[in-house]
Amino acid sequence: MAVTQLLRQVICRSTLGVHRKYSKVSPALSERLRVFESLRGKQDQKKRAKATEKKPLSIQLSDGRTVKGTAGVTTPVSVAQSIRVKGALVSKVNGELWELGQALETDCELQLLGFDTLEGRQAAWRTGACVLGAVLEGVFGAEVCREGASELGLYCDHLLENSILSMSDVEERCKAAAALKLPLSRLELNTEEIQELFQNSKLRLQLLEEQMNDGPTVSVYRCGDSIAVCNGPLLPHTGLLKVFKMLQLSTVTLANQTESASLMRLLGVAFPGEKDKEEWEKEQDEARRRDHRRIGTDQELFFFNDVSPGSCFFLPKGAHIYSTLTDFIKSEYRRRGFTEVVTPTLYSTALWERSGHWEHYSENMFTVTSKGSQIYALKPMNCPAHCLIFEQRVRSWRELPLRWADFGALHRNELSGALGGLTRVRRFCQDDAHIFCTPEQLEEEIVACLDFVRSVYQVFGFSFHCLLSTRPTPCLGEPEQWDNAEQQLERSLQQFGERWELNPGDGAFYGPKIDIQIKDAIGRQHQCATIQLDFQLPIRFDLQYVGQDGQLHRPVMIHRAVLGSLERMFAILAENFGGKWPLWLSPAQVMVIPVGGNSESYAKQVAQQFREAGFMVDLSEDQGATLNKKIRSAQLAQYNYIFVVGDKESESGSVNVRSRGGKQLGKRPTEEVLTSLKHLRDTRSNQDEF
Repeated sequence: MAVTQLLRQVICRSTLGVHRKYSKVSPALSERLRVFESLRGKQDQKKRAKATEKKPLSIQLSDGRTVKGTAGVTTPVSVAQSIRVKGALVSKVNGELWELGQALETDCELQLLGFDTLEGRQAAWRTGACVLGAVLEGVFGAEVCREGASELGLYCDHLLENSILSMSDVEERCKAAAALKLPLSRLELNTEEIQELFQNSKLRLQLLEEQMNDGPTVSVYRCGDSIAVCNGPLLPHTGLLKVFKMLQLSTVTLANQTESASLMRLLGVAFPGEKDKEEWEKEQDEARRRDHRRIGTDQELFFFNDVSPGSCFFLPKGAHIYSTLTDFIKSEYRRRGFTEVVTPTLYSTALWERSGHWEHYSENMFTVTSKGSQIYALKPMNCPAHCLIFEQRVRSWRELPLRWADFGALHRNELSGALGGLTRVRRFCQDDAHIFCTPEQLEEEIVACLDFVRSVYQVFGFSFHCLLSTRPTPCLGEPEQWDNAEQQLERSLQQFGERWELNPGDGAFYGPKIDIQIKDAIGRQHQCATIQLDFQLPIRFDLQYVGQDGQLHRPVMIHRAVLGSLERMFAILAENFGGKWPLWLSPAQVMVIPVGGNSESYAKQVAQQFREAGFMVDLSEDQGATLNKKIRSAQLAQYNYIFVVGDKESESGSVNVRSRGGKQLGKRPTEEVLTSLKHLRDTRSNQDEF
């Protein structure tokens, strides 16, 4: 236990004025380390037996340069050192995330990623979670049950009796522990090995069950004298992290867990340096300013109520945005050969058993028991219902492709602790559609779906890139079927012409997919659109069509969404625009302000004229406020345009126009302004001036 003793000595010396009696290393941890080293010895033996032949390598860098290496010897970190690249934290090898210290095996394309990338930041935070776990176990005597990283930062779920953690205390101890430059040793362990390793931690094993369902092995790391489970690559050693900041300590609510009442989550962040921390704090300040929940309250767009947790109440202005988004997608559907269907919300379990969802997803479904004990479930997705429509009668190859869209309400029983504004809800709607086509039509349909995505995201001003997610382990279907589908998706992406990356092993169990990630106004990435191939539902429902040869054939099914959840897209757009909605989406498009004389009658006439043209218009009738105050109030309420009308405007049939940003666009004929705003709205322009 030399590492633990050294860790304690260093962090005790580094924390002035703090005196604490530290717990000894538990027998359970000692046994865990023994098992880990035993398993590592066995794996090292196998590696030596299968040692990679030390042949020359050609390594293509992202800037176009090529460097030479040796298989089994050259690592990404050695390449970074040879070309004098600083700040690399993790890498990608042929599109796959790769630890800097992991030797390269074949000729490859190599990307070196720093903290300014999502992958680099996540690798840093996963490593920070290992450091935090080591400190909680080795210093505070906690039992760590789960660690990892999310969009919010790093976290450790732990049990700690009779102790209150000081955030600043934990930060200093993590910083001191990281400074030891502890190496991080990885093992890939199967279920049996995991059970042996964590035999003395019942809760840890329970929490790992879900993770083990995603693949045959999980990644386990040793950090000092602590063992951590992380689902992605880490940094070469802890010394690359210089700054820690703890954010929140809260209880963790788990489904079907009666022994987790005292389980706590410590959430924090970690950085390679102070400058990175300062940049992150600026991002957080901007994100708080743009928070869709604050915007929703300030602009009276929506609210939540405990009578229906996780289900949003959209107020009139919010409903206007929601409906406008829906109408936008429906207009694109009409242009692209989609037809809309309407399907039930409630189904008997027979449907979900047939589709396979009952076995894998029933705990996330809301159920209703009727008289006679018949169980029904609210639909969490539309695809099984669309399969029922397809099989309703015999289909011919002449009908294909069939493109069916569905805006039905979906319900998923998300844990209460996971709910967060509009980004994670229980009741939602997707711009969901399914395409049934022949194998020969697949490539063309995928390209059309990608073009659909690009045209919609261009309207919002989003940049994006695509991820080709290939077969996971385990998966359903024949290897040849997967190979063919992945090759077709790759050809479609190449034909599409936008930037894309390989995302190995992250496909759905029923087929490969293309995920599209967008970047918002402050650089955050969100995954919204998805295009998924499905081999399994057509088989489960025995879907067939009569081909040109008169024989029965199996159709290919494509699941696709462009906006994804409308609720989540609403939140992303609110934060992307910072509440300054473009005219075509805005719930507050025009404010008409009368000024003195007999202008009130004319102001009402102007307001009515624009309402009849379909605009969201309000009339300022506050008699006690000055003109400047009325204008300022309209600007703060984010009205896109403010029309000031007085006697002169009444006589000339004009309006004096100001933009939301305060720019005076001047006195213009009312009809001319109406025509210009119609053009901005109907072309879905994000411009403020005309």
